[in-house]
Amino acid sequence: MSPLVQVKNVTKTFSAGKKLLGKKSVVHAVNRISFDMVQGETFSIVGESGCGKSTTARLVNHLLTPDSGEIWFDGKQISAMNENQMRPLRADMQMIFQDPNGSLNPRMRVEDLVAEPLLVHTGLSADERLRQARELLEIVGLSAKHARRYPHEFSGGQRQRIGIARALTVRPKLIIADEPVSSLDVSIQAQVLNLMQRLQAEFQLTYLFISHDLSVVEMISDRIAVMYLGCIAEIAPKAELYRNPRHPYTQALLSAVPVPDPAVKRERVLLQGDIPSAVHLPEGCLFHARCPLCTDICRRQVPEPQDLGGGHVVACHHI
Repeated sequence: MSPLVQVKNVTKTFSAGKKLLGKKSVVHAVNRISFDMVQGETFSIVGESGCGKSTTARLVNHLLTPDSGEIWFDGKQISAMNENQMRPLRADMQMIFQDPNGSLNPRMRVEDLVAEPLLVHTGLSADERLRQARELLEIVGLSAKHARRYPHEFSGGQRQRIGIARALTVRPKLIIADEPVSSLDVSIQAQVLNLMQRLQAEFQLTYLFISHDLSVVEMISDRIAVMYLGCIAEIAPKAELYRNPRHPYTQALLSAVPVPDPAVKRERVLLQGDIPSAVHLPEGCLFHARCPLCTDICRRQVPEPQDLGGGHVVACHHI
């Protein structure tokens, strides 16, 4: 099966708004990342705040254009497309945002919010659009009688369900979920994640799931990529990553995940130092200043990704 999404050596920088010795400073948000996604899977990207997760999501959705590299979606190279060329593909790529309050227009009724993508991407009549919107509200666990209400009349979990219904309206192939449950209570998080998994099976959806919470990622993912300072440190199937993390950064992240059993003791891996500046990247491995395994080669040479088999890829000199 050919991948639905392919990201090949993609780099993205942003202007820092400063000049140093006549040179313009840039923020290195994404650095030569590569991964692919197959139809029907949930591919998650995790890492600390500022590591480039959300930038990657916006690159895949062509809300941002890469400085270099290629992004392919459903057999088409979209990284070089302009907005007019992208418009026919927008229906196949939808987003669920972190903050349901910010993604829903407070002046629109819920039925109009959910039906709006149908107005843009289909030729359905107004009555047909509203009928489909109400059906989708039922599918995501809300009543059709809620359709005439405004977003402020719902709880945070209900608003996120509205956002999911809106993303499903045009039956997309890919849904990019950028921290979709981070603003919700833990009990509501589980409800929304269960809903997303049920809808994935029902509509054959593919998810690109962005999160900093490894407990959430463990529940929903098929494969996981760990990002650090704009680079992918490790990619592996979920069970393999949690059972056998190979990159020192992944090991440190997993050691910080709370264990619900008080009798189980987990040895913490404490990282020393601060995250380097994304404006002035260090030479060699970007993690070397905080890595307990650092040697001279780490300071001099960028590690190339190594395939360990079974879809487990690690960028480290000490594998």
